Amino acid sequence: MAIRNQTSISDFLLLGFSDHPEQQPLLFGLFLAMYLVTMLGNLLIILAIVSDQHLHTPMYFFLANLSFVETCFSCTIVPKVLVSIKTQHHAISHTGCLMQMYFFMALTLLDDFLLAVMAYDRYVAICLPLHYTTIMCPQRCLLLVAASWLCAHLLAFSLTLLMAQFSFCASHSIPHFFCDVPPLLKLACSDTQIYQDTMLTEAVFTGMIPLTCVLVSYAHIMHTILRIPSSGRKHKVFSTCGSHLSVVTLFYGTLFLVYFRPSSSYSADTGMIVSVIYTMVTPMLNPFIYSLRNRDMKRALWRLSGGRRYSTP
Repeated sequence: MAIRNQTSISDFLLLGFSDHPEQQPLLFGLFLAMYLVTMLGNLLIILAIVSDQHLHTPMYFFLANLSFVETCFSCTIVPKVLVSIKTQHHAISHTGCLMQMYFFMALTLLDDFLLAVMAYDRYVAICLPLHYTTIMCPQRCLLLVAASWLCAHLLAFSLTLLMAQFSFCASHSIPHFFCDVPPLLKLACSDTQIYQDTMLTEAVFTGMIPLTCVLVSYAHIMHTILRIPSSGRKHKVFSTCGSHLSVVTLFYGTLFLVYFRPSSSYSADTGMIVSVIYTMVTPMLNPFIYSLRNRDMKRALWRLSGGRRYSTP
């Protein structure tokens, strides 16, 4: 009752983990630790790439952009969760909720597009090495990133604008820790069919097309790798692509569990558990996946930390 009294008629309540008060100190410590590791890890990757001349290549340019997006993504979700747990103030304004949903969708879409661009970059580097510098020239790299940013924000804006037209005449309590689309649709008393149709159309464009690009790129890469006679070169190519493929699997695996199913089958408990994975765990793991499997990145991080020499095993 105390939680529900915090809200006005124009506010939403992000109930999140309020049903388990005994677990909240543990959750606060866990989420704070993951947030700090995410911020530190991604910022270190950006600094390492910017400061190391050897990493001024298309692959690391895209990786720096991905780390920047992951940093912004964490800032969109986690600080509000930490404040809510610490202060037990769960209210968020209608405008604040829509803004959080907008940035969450835009940054998720941007992740999606950047992972596809990175897969294409690896395809060109491995399958068309003689044409790599021509195809992945600086102007084209900038164009790919700019197009990704523009498409992500336009698509997120269109969905947010549609959501802003809905009225929420039932309970304003959201059984989630941030303003995600499925729980908001559950609360709407307006007809949401046009929204679901629009979201499905955009999902085909933003989900299936980039994923198809990733799968086709890696099909060509695998075909090329199998034709390489040297086992040493095969290992080098696998280590270069393995980190990206791990992030792609983690990203799409969690995303499909929540969004690529009917809203009628949405479960708040399952949605929250999976959401913790892709809003907190995945951004935290990405820096480790890219740095621990990449010798060039380990060298750059060693130099950044003040080490003069780095010998590869």
